[in-house]
Amino acid sequence: MKKAFLSFALFASFFTVEVFAQTDTLRISKQYGLGYLPLIVLEEHKLIEKNAKKAGLGDIKVEWITFGGGATANDGLLSGSVDLISNGVAPFVRLWDKTKGEVKAITSLDKSHIVLNSSNPKIKSLKDFTDKDKIALPSVKVSLSALILQIAVAKEFGIKNYDKLDHITVSLKHPDALIALTSGKSEITAHLTTEPFITVEQQSKNVHQVLSSNDLVDGGFSLNLISATTKFHKDNKKLISVFLSSLNEADKWINANKKAAAELYLKVAKSNESVELITQIINNPNVNYEVKPTNVTLFSDFLYDIGVIKTKPHLEELFFDEIFEDEYKNQ
Repeated sequence: MKKAFLSFALFASFFTVEVFAQTDTLRISKQYGLGYLPLIVLEEHKLIEKNAKKAGLGDIKVEWITFGGGATANDGLLSGSVDLISNGVAPFVRLWDKTKGEVKAITSLDKSHIVLNSSNPKIKSLKDFTDKDKIALPSVKVSLSALILQIAVAKEFGIKNYDKLDHITVSLKHPDALIALTSGKSEITAHLTTEPFITVEQQSKNVHQVLSSNDLVDGGFSLNLISATTKFHKDNKKLISVFLSSLNEADKWINANKKAAAELYLKVAKSNESVELITQIINNPNVNYEVKPTNVTLFSDFLYDIGVIKTKPHLEELFFDEIFEDEYKNQ
């Protein structure tokens, strides 16, 4: 009888820990641009809340926070102000290295490209930039745009000179950089950016494309990732599973309803672009919404080669195991 009571007590204790370890509020960060469209769908369609209830997790409250760049997102995760963050591959890899793997990616958010646009007619290549020019990107040295610039510079001037243009980069949110570049009244003469800002800027007669990440990376790459601490993942595995399946559902909805997805993006972003333009961008073969990671280690390898990170990871070390399950790995 005593053993039975003890066993029951241990079971009850374990059960209580499991119940209370699972959070009832999920805080997720997003940023600006079409790369974050799946998160907009999650938020507006309340997919996580719906699927959490179906999974027996009850009423999960989801809070959404918008950050201007990857560095801010990293700080938010480390400070505990958010549970899941979305940011570019470059800031994620830095955070993975800084925390010695205590932060990992759950999934890719999208596969896309980054383009360097300029309003200076004299700039035809990287060799044409001078100290009078300013290149806008989300976070100096840290963002994926900054890393793409360094990779391009290394290709042009040699890897020892990878940071040759870093001193003329400035941190600006993509919407603010778009305004600065197209206004003709700013010191900003170039912008390394994502969709829809790439296409919107190029509609201006004063803006032209200098280079594309497609010139540097074959087959495209995962532009943004969703990451979490290993502790949050361990304590909330069922909720993480719900998030991943909900994201997959959002991707399928976008791919089947591209015009409706464009309308939803414009409503939430409060943007003035036409539905036709955003639909055109979503249909662009360079833009894909999928959870499968693509060419992620290309960036971690480069960061290791230039001495920014101390450990050179394999893909499996960067991600939690769920993304490698059959349901997702062949997408």
